[in-house]
Amino acid sequence: MVQLTLPKNSQMRTGKTWPKPETGGTLRKFSIYRWSPDDGENPRVDTYFVDLDDCGPMILDALIYIKTKIDPTLTFRRSCREGICGSCAMNIDGINTLACIYGMDEVKGDVKIYPLPHMPVVKDLIPDLTHFYAQHASIHPWLETKSPNPAKEWRQSIEDREKLDGLYECVMCACCSTACPSYWWNSDRFLGPAALLHAYRWIIDSRDEATGERLDDLEDPFKLYRCHTIMNCAKTCPKGLNPAKAIAQIKKTMVERSI
Repeated sequence: MVQLTLPKNSQMRTGKTWPKPETGGTLRKFSIYRWSPDDGENPRVDTYFVDLDDCGPMILDALIYIKTKIDPTLTFRRSCREGICGSCAMNIDGINTLACIYGMDEVKGDVKIYPLPHMPVVKDLIPDLTHFYAQHASIHPWLETKSPNPAKEWRQSIEDREKLDGLYECVMCACCSTACPSYWWNSDRFLGPAALLHAYRWIIDSRDEATGERLDDLEDPFKLYRCHTIMNCAKTCPKGLNPAKAIAQIKKTMVERSI
């Protein structure tokens, strides 16, 4: 695998420019990051031309067009096409977002597409999210209870349920964490915006009975406190969530508990 941030002595190769479609339609130029672990060569940027009259309106539509009609070797993740699964997260025109809900009309000029930054690359636009998912698992993203199981369900008031709004909608796309400089510098120990937002979602859940243990586990100079409220996470989140606010609430809860 290769890091998107290349070493100083490494150079991006000049990529291939694919022929323009002979359709007579409206063409849009796409510059796309390419790298394969199989050829032993440096990364490159290939150029493609997409016929907008024969393609859907979203960036993902253009990628599917390229893979289907121009270059079948282009590799990327995608699934739901509805902004729900988080699979097609990538850097589009300098912004971490989901290709399936990002319109081509939101990009001025040529469209430049790269994998999520500062992550190991498996191939082309696919980052290796193994470490990211392990950090998510480390915060125990499930309901933990000590009381006997109820006959039907763990009940929750409407007011307590509303506290989860702005948290449960996270699709774990990694756009926020890979936009965070603190995560770039300390991703081995700092949990990052996505994992911490999920941590707060369970800390604040009125049905959960492991709040103390969750807070104890986050009482660490790196896991939580490497957040410097840069706010890149909130700015880039394709779901409009605010991980920085959730992290601030965890810190506030820590202080209130110690008083």
